[in-house]
Amino acid sequence: MTTQPDWIAVDWGTSQLRLWQMAGDGTVLDRAESPEGMGRLTPSQFEPVLLRLLGDLPRRDTPLPVIICGMAGARQGWAEAPYVRTPCAPPGLAQALRVPGTDPRLAVHILPGVAQDSPADVMRGEETQVAGFLALNPRFDGVICLPGTHSKWVHVSAGEIVSFRSYMTGEIFALLSGQSVLRHGLAEGWDEAAFAAGVDQAMARPSGFAGDLFTLRAEGLLHGLDGAAARARLSGLLIGMELAAAKPYWLGQNVALLGASGLVAHYRTALEAQGLPVLIADADRMTLEGLKSARTPKEA
Repeated sequence: MTTQPDWIAVDWGTSQLRLWQMAGDGTVLDRAESPEGMGRLTPSQFEPVLLRLLGDLPRRDTPLPVIICGMAGARQGWAEAPYVRTPCAPPGLAQALRVPGTDPRLAVHILPGVAQDSPADVMRGEETQVAGFLALNPRFDGVICLPGTHSKWVHVSAGEIVSFRSYMTGEIFALLSGQSVLRHGLAEGWDEAAFAAGVDQAMARPSGFAGDLFTLRAEGLLHGLDGAAARARLSGLLIGMELAAAKPYWLGQNVALLGASGLVAHYRTALEAQGLPVLIADADRMTLEGLKSARTPKEA
């Protein structure tokens, strides 16, 4: 006999949706994924997508709790879940927005993001990964870096998000490598030495960044710079710029990296070159652990 879920955990991002059917003890009973992220849906489409992924819902005396993190709570999402302001503990069910739906079998809750007033900054979804990391590492005090399209550096202390800073490093890399003149000299592949040189160059002389970018193009034309090496050096220049700007966060701190394994490896290389050991954690697991920790107060 199939065990029926006790609650549903959902990570609803801009481009992807992940759903876990959960037992009361935290065991994953089933999971589903879909490319129907927030960016492809209108508010009225969220509930039908959720119901389709859940399949045949069991009969229950009470609605099935659904806890959602991520961009479903954005202004353009299912319903806007107001931000919690720093300093704050990662938000849980008590701060979640209850979303009215058409199906009485579901009780949908969207977790809020976290906002910072000065300098102005916001996150949605990353705070749940932070919550998951802290749930597994309750004594951690330092900085959690979440590399990605918009990388986050999050200062945590005593279980709270003290402050954070976002950098558009991943998005800038995508724009430069896909739409700028540099695209003509880039190729797939990787060159570790070229990446390290880019990091060092940007950290040593960040003011030269714009000129160093065009040098990549000129070296390809004049000296036959290999396309894979050019791509790796571009990545190094951008990550080096980010590390230079984020130095007040990571210098002398305990640092944990959460994110996609390939990108995390590049950040690890760059940080360890600065003599800074880092702790690596699986981002997918942290998301689920964060959703589980968000539900805990309801069970207490």
